[in-house]
Amino acid sequence: MKYIITVVSLLFLLTSCGSSKTTTSRTKTRTTARVKDISSSKTDRIIQQAQAFSGTRYKFGGTTRKGMDCSGLIYTAFQKENIVLPRISRQMAERGQPIKDKEISKGDLLFFRTNKSSKRINHVGLVTKVTGDDIYFIHATTSKGVLTSNLNERYWNDAYIMARRVL
Repeated sequence: MKYIITVVSLLFLLTSCGSSKTTTSRTKTRTTARVKDISSSKTDRIIQQAQAFSGTRYKFGGTTRKGMDCSGLIYTAFQKENIVLPRISRQMAERGQPIKDKEISKGDLLFFRTNKSSKRINHVGLVTKVTGDDIYFIHATTSKGVLTSNLNERYWNDAYIMARRVL
């Protein structure tokens, strides 16, 4: 009887130590993954949030899947990461640091004046990718809704005013 109790106790001790090590190891792995996820970029998460609205129709003042305007898209994507921006593109253009065109990187905001009879900024996009001279940005257009465009497209290049970094 003592032999059985000793064996059971020994097995219990070995099993509990093994599971403790496994739990600790898994916890460390999960913690490391979480830290990587956090640092792997608030920028990437903001871009992913904006891209989740791709194909959403345009709606003036919209901030949902039912309809989105350009500043609503940016406002909503940044808000998910607890970064509060103004709701209007021309006011967003006053935030962050101005950056030179050669320094534009993903996560930066691009500002446009699409109404040639006005001198006010009236459009904003979020840079999603920079490859060589190509700068891709997501935005909401009145004609096609939320989509990604290239700053080298003539229309957007002609309307482009400036870039700012808020992250």
